[in-house]
Amino acid sequence: MEANHATPSPALTTAAGENVCEVDVFDAAVDGATLLISLCGLVGNGAVLWLLGCRIRRNPVTVYVLNLAVADFTFLLFMLTYTLLYFLKDLSCFMLPISVRHLVSLLLLSLFAHNMGMYLLAAVSIERCASAFCSGRTQCHRPQHLSAVVCALLWVLSITVITTVTSLCLSHQHEQCRLALIAMYVLNFLLFAPSMVISNIILLIKVLCSSMHRQHRRLYIVIFLTVLFFLLFGVPLSVWNFMQHFSFDPPGHHQVFFLLACINSSINPFIYVLVGIGKRHCSLASLQVAFQRVFEDLGDDGVGSNNSMMHTLSSAP
Repeated sequence: MEANHATPSPALTTAAGENVCEVDVFDAAVDGATLLISLCGLVGNGAVLWLLGCRIRRNPVTVYVLNLAVADFTFLLFMLTYTLLYFLKDLSCFMLPISVRHLVSLLLLSLFAHNMGMYLLAAVSIERCASAFCSGRTQCHRPQHLSAVVCALLWVLSITVITTVTSLCLSHQHEQCRLALIAMYVLNFLLFAPSMVISNIILLIKVLCSSMHRQHRRLYIVIFLTVLFFLLFGVPLSVWNFMQHFSFDPPGHHQVFFLLACINSSINPFIYVLVGIGKRHCSLASLQVAFQRVFEDLGDDGVGSNNSMMHTLSSAP
């Protein structure tokens, strides 16, 4: 995609200009892997939504994780649809009723969910970093519905940002579109990403240097791993898009960056299970216990609940 097109789609030139009968084997393989991983991620995030929504009691952390699962599920759903349509368009030797505008719309919606994931990870990292320094001798008064309010504000922010970018870029207002994109990337790269990284570094140091409760240590490891995988697999897509929008020549195939982003949105449920289940035998019942070990045993003030801990241990197989 050329920069003067001023759209967030990394594949417009390819989607619009190449011969639909010519199939690149590498691109087809990457698209196939993206479809498979997206399906696995939809199942995994669906399981997270069911467990945290229906089976495990709410607390400040699960509110963030539940919203993150919604964002990841949404991203994977739109990326699955986009990749499938793009794949079929490449494989077909006749014109499908798929316009470039349809593909761009799907990419914009996926970008909205991708940004939301970053905002949520930054918020939960900052909150857990602050709560890690609250002990029994430190009074940390936390509003009861703070997590829900923060998540609602972040959804409003993400929707506002992507709506502005969409309306300006698809209406071919190139200069205004460029300014909107600059504002979005400044928000992502100079505000949310640094705060997420800094708070997780502090949190990691706190975990390694203190003898905190094992339950809290497990939760902080989950947050750290989630942010780490986002930096490894999620951020490259944003960087690649940024380079593309502002007259750089980003290397690599755009499908590879989509694949990495889908891996990021699919891997979180497996992190929760692996950290929570430890060395125990994996079964359907133990999966719920794994989620309970990671998320359920935190009170509103971030301190473990003895009754909840006894319930979780008694439920373990």
